[in-house]
Amino acid sequence: MAHTKSTEHDAPAHQPTIFLIRHGEKPPKINGKDQDGLSAQGEQRATGLVNVFGKNSLFDIGYILAQHPKKDGSRARPHQTVLPIATSLGLKVDTSIDRDSYAKVAKAATHFKGPGNVLICWEHKALTDIVREIGVLKEWVYPSRFDIIWAVKPPYDVLEVVGSEGIAGLDDGIGGVGPVVGIEDEIGEVGGKGDGEEVGVGLMQTNIAIN
Repeated sequence: MAHTKSTEHDAPAHQPTIFLIRHGEKPPKINGKDQDGLSAQGEQRATGLVNVFGKNSLFDIGYILAQHPKKDGSRARPHQTVLPIATSLGLKVDTSIDRDSYAKVAKAATHFKGPGNVLICWEHKALTDIVREIGVLKEWVYPSRFDIIWAVKPPYDVLEVVGSEGIAGLDDGIGGVGPVVGIEDEIGEVGGKGDGEEVGVGLMQTNIAIN
């Protein structure tokens, strides 16, 4: 069955660029169980992201989406990651959409009327499904690291990799937004989808213009 993009009907005149990131680092498991919230490194990343996406940034963020946190404290990492950015920009984070409601995320992002662009922060495995619903034709898998920025520009059928977030003390040796090093170390972690389907490695170098 052919995939129908969420943007094909009633698309607004303003068409933002959509940037996607993974939440910050999480605490180590205790007795084999995941712990809620961000680790010290995750909190450091959240604070550092203000220098990437905050005021005077070329990303020009006008709308921030993060998955809906549960009342028990789980699924809150994406919101905690982007909250400092939102505070810097004077924005409220939209946390109204459940983690697995990929089509709703895509519709909210592509139908943002502006001004500015969209930043999505989500659980990294779900980012594959979100970009598919946005309309990206190639299958992409987000790697098992925390610093990669994805971008999808109108007409929303191609994903480009902006590069590393370049957070000081966390992404040292990688640099800021731009080329990503160590690609060879990551490729083995990204498997194919079967039936000869091509898969994007999510760490490919691109020269996307962010404004």
